[in-house]
Amino acid sequence: MATSTYRTHRRRLGACALLLGSALALTACGDERPATDAAAPSTGTPSPPPTPSESPTPSETPGASPYVEPGVVDGAPHYGENNAYRRPGEMSVDSAEAARVEAARVRPVLKRLWKAKKWDPDSVRAALTGELGYEVRKTTRKGELIGGQLDVQAMNSRYEGGDYVTPEGAVIGLYVGDDACVTGFVQKTNYEVSTSGRFMETGCFEPPSGH
Repeated sequence: MATSTYRTHRRRLGACALLLGSALALTACGDERPATDAAAPSTGTPSPPPTPSESPTPSETPGASPYVEPGVVDGAPHYGENNAYRRPGEMSVDSAEAARVEAARVRPVLKRLWKAKKWDPDSVRAALTGELGYEVRKTTRKGELIGGQLDVQAMNSRYEGGDYVTPEGAVIGLYVGDDACVTGFVQKTNYEVSTSGRFMETGCFEPPSGH
């Protein structure tokens, strides 16, 4: 009787184990989830990254001049070459220092003339030669220098109201050494004194914008 009871008990345990295994298998199948989009395999060829757009260089721009020079805003060809005459030359160290000394002498004279409202070329010339001892620059008919270092001229004329007019005032050019100048002007509105090298064609006077 005991042996029969034991065998019956083992059969019941085996049946329970089979049922438990089946239940676990069904539960595992029920836990499956579909693949997410991130894990799904790609079905097409990825597109290459977009290439940043680039502006064409001046040489690639249709109609661009091949002769554009650096620093020329309007792109005018040969601008620097054509305007070289409007750039003053270099001054040596000694000449630059000597020009600064002379400019310090000229400045108070022009200031006094401006306050006195005497800015015509004759008054300016008389003050600079009489008070500072400069000599008027003289040349031969061929342009050869005879002597002197001071040149005083009327203001450059300009186009206004359909005609050329010459403003009141005077401009000065004082030649210092072999390569330096003291330049300045005095007129109704203001006066100014500065130093510079010499211009290629006009010496101590800045040439007009036209050539």
